[in-house]
Parts: sequence; C-alpha cells; structure tokens
Amino acid sequence: MLTLSILSFFAIWLVTALVLKRKEKPFWLRHLSGFLLGFLGLIATAVSAQDNPTALTIGLVAVIVLLLLGLGFNETLTDEKLKQNQAKLEKEKQQLLDSVEPLRKYQVIADVETEAQQIRTEAEEDVKHLRERAIEYAGGLRKKSEIEREEAERNIKNYKAERYSEIDEEVLALKSSKEQIIKDVYNLKEELIAIKNQINGYGDEWIIPRPSFIDDLADEFHFNEAGKKLKEIRASIKMMVKARIAASCDYVEQNRKETAVNFVVDAYNGKVDTILAKAKVTNYGVLKRQIEDAFILVNENGRAFRNAHITDGYHQKRLDELEYLIKVNEIAQQEKEEQRRIKEQIREEERARREYEKAIRDAERDERLINAAIAKKQAELEAANAEQRQKLEEQLAELQVKYEEAEARNQRALSMAQQTKSGHVYIISNIGSFGENVFKIGMTRRLEPLDRVKELGDASVPFSFDVHAMIYSNDAPALEYALHKAFQEQQVNKVNPRKEFFRLPLAEIKALADSMDLNVHWTILAEASEYRETLAIERLGLKATEPELSVLDDEEE
Repeated sequence: MLTLSILSFFAIWLVTALVLKRKEKPFWLRHLSGFLLGFLGLIATAVSAQDNPTALTIGLVAVIVLLLLGLGFNETLTDEKLKQNQAKLEKEKQQLLDSVEPLRKYQVIADVETEAQQIRTEAEEDVKHLRERAIEYAGGLRKKSEIEREEAERNIKNYKAERYSEIDEEVLALKSSKEQIIKDVYNLKEELIAIKNQINGYGDEWIIPRPSFIDDLADEFHFNEAGKKLKEIRASIKMMVKARIAASCDYVEQNRKETAVNFVVDAYNGKVDTILAKAKVTNYGVLKRQIEDAFILVNENGRAFRNAHITDGYHQKRLDELEYLIKVNEIAQQEKEEQRRIKEQIREEERARREYEKAIRDAERDERLINAAIAKKQAELEAANAEQRQKLEEQLAELQVKYEEAEARNQRALSMAQQTKSGHVYIISNIGSFGENVFKIGMTRRLEPLDRVKELGDASVPFSFDVHAMIYSNDAPALEYALHKAFQEQQVNKVNPRKEFFRLPLAEIKALADSMDLNVHWTILAEASEYRETLAIERLGLKATEPELSVLDDEEE
C-alpha cells in the first residue's frame, strides 16, 4: 500500500510537470503544481486502500497507465520540439544564404585584406585630390566674396552716411521749426491770456491758497529777515535800471537803443508799481499773474522797436519783490492779529479776575450773613420750647447747608483765581445761523462758562447757541489748541483761524475727546428751539412776534 501511494505521488507529479512544460510554464511552477497534486493523490490512495482493496488495485493500474502516458507524452513533446528546432535552423540557413549572395562577386579576390587596403589607398588619394581642389576653389570664392563684401560695405557705409546726413539736416530743420512753432503758439497763448485778463479782470483762477504760503513763510522767515530781503531786492532793481541791464533791444545806434530801452522799462515799471500798490496778503496769485501779463504785453509792444524787451532777470526781480512784499505784509498782519489776540486774552482774564473777586466777595458776604443767622437761630433755640425747637433745628440745618455751599463757592473761586490756565473749553453750535455740522470750539476762564456762550449769542447772530459739551481743564489753552490743530483741515474760515468754527460731524469731535480720556457730558442733538419755532411759523404762515422798543445805553445787545 505504501509503495502504491509513493508511485502515485511521483506519477502525478511527473504528468503535471510535463503538461505544464508543454504550456511553457516556469520550472518552479511546474514542479510545485506537480508536487501538490501528487501529495493529494498520495492521501487519496492511502484512504482508498484502507476502505476498499479493489479500489487500491485499480489505483495502482491507473498510476502505471499515467506513468506510461507521461513518458509517451514526453517523448512526443521531444519529437515535436526537435521538428520545431529543425524548421527554425532551416529558416536561419536560408537567411544566411540570402545575405551571402551579394558577396559572391568578390570570390575571385584571393587576398581580401590586400585588396581592401588598395581600395582604401586609392580612395584616400581621390579624397585628398578632391579636398585640394575644393580648398583652392573655396579660396578663390572666399577672396572674391571678401572683395565683393568690402565693396558692398563701402557702398552701404557711404549710403548710410549720406542718408544720415540728410536725415540729420531734416531733423534739425523740423526741430527748429517745431521749437519756433511751439514758441510762437506759447507766446500767442500768453498774449491771449494777458489780453483776456485785461478785458475780463482777474477772478479766483489766480488765487493761491494762503495756508501753504503762510506755512512756508513761518518756516523760513521772520519779520526782520523778510524786510531785509525786500530792501536788498529793491536795491538790486534800482541797480539793474541804472546799469541799463533791465531791458535790451537790437538797435545798434546808441540813442535809439537807449530810447527803446527806456520806453519798455518805463512802461513795465509803471504797470508793476501800480500792481504792487494793491498788494495784500490774500491776492498774491492774482498780482503775480498781472505782472506776468504786463511782462508779455510790454515785450510784445516792444517788438516794433527792434525787439525791445524786458530781460528775464529783471522780470524775476520784480516777482521776487512782490513775493517778499506779501511776506512782510503777512508777518505784519500776523503780529497785529497776535496783539489783538493778546489784548483779547488780557480782557478775558481781567473779566475773569473781576468775576472771581466778585464771587469771593459774595461768598464771604454769604458766609457772614449765614453765620449771623445761625448764631441767631442757636440763641432762639436755647430759649425755645419743645415744639419750637424742632422747627428751629430744621432751619439751622438749612442754614448749615447754605453755609457749606457758600464756603464751597468761595473755595472754588479762590482755586480758579490761583490757577492762571484753568478754564473751560466749550463746543457749541448754531444751526439757524451757520447750518448743520458747524461747531465753534472755544475757551473761557469765566467762573460761569455759560455766561461766555450767552455773550456770543446775544447780538452777533440771529439765534442762540446750543451747548454740546463743556470741558473743564487745568490747561484750557493747551486743550483748545490741540482740538484746533486736529481739525485744522475742517476750518470754515481758512484765512483767519481765530474764528474757531469747524465744519465736521460732532461724532468726530467726540471721538477725539474720548481718545484724550476727557470727562465730558455730551449733548448730541442741538435744541435750536428759536430756530425750529421760526421754521414752524414760516411753514404755517403765522405772524411773527411783534418787535419791542428798547433803549440801549452805549452798545447794542
């Protein structure tokens, strides 16, 4: 039984390997598959032998048959393989014969190497001969081409030089013509502008914004230096006229030349002196344009006298004279404004001082009266009965409160009087007079700051001011300046910053005050009661309030 199992194992292995070899499977796959199938057959044979001996006999016969078939199959495979190899060899033989056929004509050559060497030598000689001829021919062509190229380059160079010369002449002529045309057009435009200005006058077109001019002046000059510079410029102008370099002309004869020069100088100076007489802080741009126009018109009229004209240097000196004249006037006006501001501040401080003194006197008087009243009530209290004592004690308590209030006013007035910079910065509006989003930011040192607001709204404007904020500060001038500086671009009057009116939303002022950690109570909406009542009267068509006859002492309310 063991023998049969082993034989079946190897028979199945062999048959499986031969079959897979037929299919050209890899060596390891053939034998691994045969081994596994043989092992399965071995197990099946062993099981069958135990249960049925007849089956064992049949299995033995089957194994023998499989072994014989496998050997025969392998022989058949070998025969077929040999046939295939033979056919392949026949095919390769035929290919070799076909490739050798073209070489049959060289069979007569006994020594292939000698013949090949001879052929190689002859070919090298032929190549050398051909190379020499090619070099000779190429040299001739190169020489000829170089001659032709040099000639072509000379022709091109000459042509370019001629064309460049012609183009340069044309360009110069065009540039000269263009420059002359541009100059003539510019002169005509300037003459037209000057004539239009003379006819139509000088409007806002030539006004130069004052703040930048003033800022430049503040940074670079002060009054004495500007005055000194103005004197130097005027001395230089006189020297140029005396030296006869203020104007020029093309006359050769001296008398005619002097006459023409004097004519244009007198005409130009007369115009400029008239213009300078109108110099103010706010009309620098207009006057400068007038001097430019005078320069253009005088030079245009001077063409009739052999191109008699004012020189650019002299014209620039007169413009410099205007500039420094304006600067001197500006500084002088600033000094006047500063003096006015100082006087106003002194008056305000004097008014505040009187107010503090009066407040102190009133507080001291109230203290004395209240003390006397307290002493009197205390005397009455000692002699009073039980019913009267309660009433007197209430009166004494009221007097004590009044006394404390009077004492507090006295201390506050003393404190304000001792602090020279303390005061209130107010933010007020007047919708009826100035419209929405226009606010005045000012400062007062009054003990009662609302008195200052009432003064502003008494007679100078048709409606009363509304207070949006009243900010107390130990350094009120510094706080006021900081607010003015922050909102400089929103100033309503950009010429006179002392007017203190600004056009911007109240929210922006509040935001800045909040960022400065100021303790402020804000009133956002303006009451404007009189203004709104006036609008209602006009809208309803009602009759206005009858005017009252009033007698004024020395000034209007």
